[in-house]
Amino acid sequence: MRIGVLTGGSDCPGLNAALRAIVRKGVQEHGDTFTGFLDGWAGVLDDRTVPLDIPAVRGTLPRGGTILGSSRTDPLAGTGGAGRVKAALAAHELDALIVLGGVNTLTAAARLVDEEGLPCVGVPKTIDNDIQGTDYTIGFDTAVTVATETIDRLHTTAESHKRVLVVEVMGRCSGWIAIHAGLAGGANCVLIPERPFDLDRVCEYVESRFRASYAPIVVVSDSAVPAKGEVDLKGLSGVGEWLGREIERRTGHEARTTVLGHIQRGGTPTPNDRWLATRFGLHAVDAVHDGDWGAMVALHGTDIVRVPLREAVSGTRTVDAARYAENEIFFG
Repeated sequence: MRIGVLTGGSDCPGLNAALRAIVRKGVQEHGDTFTGFLDGWAGVLDDRTVPLDIPAVRGTLPRGGTILGSSRTDPLAGTGGAGRVKAALAAHELDALIVLGGVNTLTAAARLVDEEGLPCVGVPKTIDNDIQGTDYTIGFDTAVTVATETIDRLHTTAESHKRVLVVEVMGRCSGWIAIHAGLAGGANCVLIPERPFDLDRVCEYVESRFRASYAPIVVVSDSAVPAKGEVDLKGLSGVGEWLGREIERRTGHEARTTVLGHIQRGGTPTPNDRWLATRFGLHAVDAVHDGDWGAMVALHGTDIVRVPLREAVSGTRTVDAARYAENEIFFG
């Protein structure tokens, strides 16, 4: 078969591991040929491609980012986008398209399958872990590992100077990175967008930690908001800096904020992300050869399964109350 591949949306560690697995299995087991579209859906619309063979993916397993490049282009945002996608696939005589992406990239793929009948298979990747139908996505474990290592390092400096350390992590509309890294790193408070927080309660946790002769670490997702009042972020880096200033103003304890930002998305993938991405890639090739268009490979427990793309992108996977309650045991 002749198969196209693209990586769309934000980059994350593990994408190259997935590309490597797709090419290796397709070429070695089926004699497939692969065309890589550059910069996500933008490469499809502009017909910018590179051939993908085994030498092209050799040595990429531990490499971060994506050798194909990426973009946030929505192929269906303007008029004629679907026609241009069809034309690109036809020009290269492609039998299928494997789409590695987050919610927005996979939403476009789902629409192209359902509305245009295009032969697409999806692979979920995002450090936010907010795609429905899968336990974990490519890139999430690396982001959590980076955040946890940061929290570990900040504990010592917080205690040395008796400061409050606020750590702002990514998450968009979900708090998965925050609750995983917060629990693993021994944070004294974790704030997520699913649960608007009480600033007075946060300050109580801070005071409680100091009374125990320790300095507190507060982990906050970049889209978390207080339950009362508005946050004026003008001139600030984000909610983390605002929170640090408010804690210092209200408690009198010196506070510092660390914003991880794109550090969470960069660098070499963890062993678990390499494992997951590789297995997703292998199973994506199986889905293509089964003609299972509109399927997304997913992790359920330790098994790789397939779920409908349209269901996976129908909403955002968020942190439920029971999972958050596990963190709350260690607040204060």
